[in-house]
Amino acid sequence: MKRVLLKLSGEALAGEKHTGFDEATCLEVAAQVKTLVDDGIQVGVVIGGGNFWRGRTSENIDRPKSDQIGMLATVMNCIYVSEMFRSVGMKTKVYTPFAMGPIAELFTKDSAVENLEKGVVTFFAGGTGHPYFSTDTTTTLRAIEIEADVILLAKAIDGVYDSDPKLNPNAKKYDEISISDVIDQRLGVMDLSASIMAMENKMPMLVFGLNEENSIVNTVSGKFTGTKVTV
Repeated sequence: MKRVLLKLSGEALAGEKHTGFDEATCLEVAAQVKTLVDDGIQVGVVIGGGNFWRGRTSENIDRPKSDQIGMLATVMNCIYVSEMFRSVGMKTKVYTPFAMGPIAELFTKDSAVENLEKGVVTFFAGGTGHPYFSTDTTTTLRAIEIEADVILLAKAIDGVYDSDPKLNPNAKKYDEISISDVIDQRLGVMDLSASIMAMENKMPMLVFGLNEENSIVNTVSGKFTGTKVTV
C-alpha cells in the first residue's frame, strides 16, 4: 500500500469514558500511524464526532444546524488527534471544506496530495461541509479524491458480521465480502450513500477492530484478521 485513508470513530477516541478524549488511546493510535509513516505509507485520516455530538443528538433543533454542530465536533477531534500525532514526531495538516481562518486549511485535492507525498498526515475534518452527509460519506469521498489504495475502517467490532454480534451470539463473521453484498444485505459497514459511492468508484475497504492490539499496523502489514470488503 502506498496511500491509505484511515477512518476512526469519535467514540473509540473516548475510550471507556465514552465522551471527550482518552489520551492513552489517542497516543496508541499515534504510535501505530507513525509506524506506517516511517515505512513510507501516506496516511489520510477522517474522524467521526460521536464522542461529542451526532447529527440526531437533539430532535428539538433544525437538522442542518444539528449536523453543523457535528461537523465542528469532527474539527475538534482532528485538531486534538493531530497534536497527539505531532507529539510523537509526525507532521500533520488539518483540512476543512469550509473556511476556518487560522484553525485549519481549506481543502483542495492538490494541496492534500502534495502534503501526503511529503509524508504529512492529512486530517479531513468538518465532514463534506453539508448537512445530511455522515463522516462515512466523507471517508469515501476523500479516499476517492486523494486516490487512496484502500480505506482502513477501524470500528468497535472486529469485522463485518451477518447480524449484530452484540445481539446474536451466533452471528457469522465474514473474512471477505463484496461491497454489493454489503449493500444488498444492509450490513451497515458504512451508511448506504457511502457504500454506493465506494462500489461505483471501486474503493476497497479493510474493516477491523481498533481495540485489538496493534490492529492498524497489522492490517497494513498482512496480519489482517478483520473483513476485506472487495469491489
